Amino acid sequence: MIGGVGPLATAYFLQLVVGLTEAERDQDHLDMVVLNHATIPDRTEFVLGRSDEDPGPVLARDARRLEAFGVSFLVMPCNTAHYFTQQVLDAVDVPFLSIIDTTVAAARRRVPGLAAVGLLATAGTAASGVYQDAFAAHDVTTLVPDEDDQALVTRIIYEQVKAGRPVDLETFRAVAGRLVQRGAGVVVLGCTELSVVAVDHGLLAEPVYLDSMDQLARATIRRAGHRVRG
Repeated sequence: MIGGVGPLATAYFLQLVVGLTEAERDQDHLDMVVLNHATIPDRTEFVLGRSDEDPGPVLARDARRLEAFGVSFLVMPCNTAHYFTQQVLDAVDVPFLSIIDTTVAAARRRVPGLAAVGLLATAGTAASGVYQDAFAAHDVTTLVPDEDDQALVTRIIYEQVKAGRPVDLETFRAVAGRLVQRGAGVVVLGCTELSVVAVDHGLLAEPVYLDSMDQLARATIRRAGHRVRG
């Protein structure tokens, strides 16, 4: 796993994989190699043109390090970092399991005939178009928050979750609700820091929310040849 982007999301992803794996003993769990590289340059800052530090070569180098360790496939529990996926793919021969593709497939399974989804993510992910392009390939429209609401989402991600502070859940729900009012059949949590919010506050029990990290954890378990609990 290419981790550290961010560190708390990496820890939660590991917890999800362990908790969702059907297992009765240690040996029933997945073998995983985790590179918690927290000092990778900020993905959003580069995507938005506010930094010249390119995370792509760093992610590619980390992928090569994991490949050399002997992993069977790679995962990266960070949505914004998928802007640099091609650089990772070009660097290695092992398969790469995409959080974007996994989440798009899950959304279409959850809502047959899905016409529009809401996206809560970093400004970098929203600007990169990775979700918009992936959903558009299936004739699904991606709705993103307006400028004011995106500022609220950014504050929750960076000033609350990443900073280890309490989350303003009322604001979070209000922003998601406005996407539903605009026609979103499901609201994708397209940022693994928002996945932390989902886990901490039990949002996955609500059908409107589809968490990208939860879906990647399930896909990782299956790809490794194990069964998802329940």
